This record gives sequence, C-alpha cells and structure tokens, in this order.
Amino acid sequence: MFEEMEIDPDVPIYTSSVVCRLLGVPIWVLKQLDKEGVVSPPRKKQGNARLYSKRELKSLKHAWFYMKERNVNVDGLKVILKMEKDHSKIKKV
Repeated sequence: MFEEMEIDPDVPIYTSSVVCRLLGVPIWVLKQLDKEGVVSPPRKKQGNARLYSKRELKSLKHAWFYMKERNVNVDGLKVILKMEKDHSKIKKV
C-alpha cells in the first residue's frame, strides 16, 4: 500500500511542465513571471531547469488568478502583490 509522503513546502520538486499541467498555466507565463521576479525559483545546475516548490505553486496559482480572471498584466500584478504583502505586514503589527 502506498503511503503519502509529507514534503516540505519549500523543497523544489516540480518541473515547469508539471506546474503548467497542474495549474493550467501556459509556459510563457512561467517564463515571464520568472523573468520579472514575481515567482522566480532557483535553477538546477544541470540543464538550467527551473524546479518549483509547493509554496511557489501556491504563489503561481494566486498570480495566475489575477492574470487570467482579472486580466491583470505583470506590472499590475507586481503592484497588487506588493500591496497584499504590505497589508499583511500591517495586520501582523
């Protein structure tokens, strides 16, 4: 019987192609968000491939919601994400 393994949310294990399939995000979106520093996972040394963690998948899903459902471009997305981050810091104080 297969037992589900607990994986640390910060361990990079998902390839770009797996992320695209899981989230329904086009590869060009991953590349653009990486280039703009919105969600930019560390690169594997061999082959320069990107590997995403569960935490980064969650961030990508959030970003893709704004881009797809709210028609927000990357510049607007950066502003929204910064405002959300600033707001969460205020709430914690």
